[in-house]
Amino acid sequence: MAEYSSMTKEALSEEYKKLSEVLTLYKAQGLSLNMARGKPGAQQLDISSGILNTVCESTNFRASDCPDCRNYGNLDGFEEIKVLFADLLGVESKNIFVGGNSSLNMMFDTIACMMEQGCGDLPWNKQGEIRFLCPVPGYDRHFGITEYFGIKMIPVATNENGPDMDEVERLVASDASVKGIWCVPKYSNPTGITYSAETVKRFASLRPAAKDFRIMWDNAYIIHDINDTPDTLVNIFDELKKTGKEDMVFEFCSTSKITFPGAGVAAIAASEYNLSILKKRYAFATIGYDKLNMLRHLNYFKNLDGILAHMQKHRAILEPRFNMVTETLTRELDGLGIASWTNPNGGYFVSVDVVNGCAKRVVELCRETGVVLTGAGATYPYGIDPNDSNIRIAPSYPPVEELEKAMAVFCICVKLAAIEKLVG
Repeated sequence: MAEYSSMTKEALSEEYKKLSEVLTLYKAQGLSLNMARGKPGAQQLDISSGILNTVCESTNFRASDCPDCRNYGNLDGFEEIKVLFADLLGVESKNIFVGGNSSLNMMFDTIACMMEQGCGDLPWNKQGEIRFLCPVPGYDRHFGITEYFGIKMIPVATNENGPDMDEVERLVASDASVKGIWCVPKYSNPTGITYSAETVKRFASLRPAAKDFRIMWDNAYIIHDINDTPDTLVNIFDELKKTGKEDMVFEFCSTSKITFPGAGVAAIAASEYNLSILKKRYAFATIGYDKLNMLRHLNYFKNLDGILAHMQKHRAILEPRFNMVTETLTRELDGLGIASWTNPNGGYFVSVDVVNGCAKRVVELCRETGVVLTGAGATYPYGIDPNDSNIRIAPSYPPVEELEKAMAVFCICVKLAAIEKLVG
């Protein structure tokens, strides 16, 4: 079929009628399908069930620096679990703080610490209006944390190499009220792109006007590859050592999409100075996190090789789903001039850009048919997509047969919204 923009209004109206009839048939099925969030599906959760059967008695509940993991203590985790995360992130164990089950919670606490306690300067809440850079499209929960603390968000465009570093460098160097930036450096949420080596090096070489500027490096998908051509991300801490700016970054990760999102283990990698600031806060918040859960994970995986082998099981589940999504988009929308999309090598999302002014309408049409998507605008600060064009698709959660129906409905709705816009 020709591009919609080259078709007559009569032809578009006829196409609209046919598509509406097909969508009516889907509505009659009473669908209840969800592609809203990047949650592991049941199959993925099942492959980690063995962790629940891990016998802790083999270690007598002990770790090298923890006489009894059932008891209080070890605020930042025991040494063996820190080594596991250090190997994953490519840092030394002294630079690791292992916490509870949620890296998002640790990000929230880190921002709270900067707001109330400060890090190298006055607490942020005593410095007047402060700002954060937000690469867009980006992760809605990052934006939610920032908005919760009343921090003004500044959108920064992204491309295939990551954030627009010319703009990042300009803003960071010229404005001391700019205190940080959110980053998902590998398989970014939602675009699935990985920051280039040059981008990572430019981050490590930033010259902030604010001495308490911090990069929030959310490496949620560090080993979440889904095909034979995985992306490679340069280790930011290796680059920071070269520039002498190790204090500039907090890196976050977790096993949420490796084992169980509600019962995984999260960690922060940071300089010893940054960790000392956080420990002052955490020392009043807890006497120690769930070390038995840390021990279960350690006993189950043993080492980084064990985690990497486990990720191949995730790949076997996710790769066909992502292939089906991109193949459906290509088959149904390619050549029509009404949508573009990413084809990531890993992560949890596919980002789709529809005709400007149509994203909310697509989401509405899908919802009316029983397909739930992330709200249009969620990938931008304050929920405002200036072009109303970006939609995030999360293929992981629905069973395959439901995903196929959801994608069929989605493509029909993209076409209908585009025709409505063109016909006026």
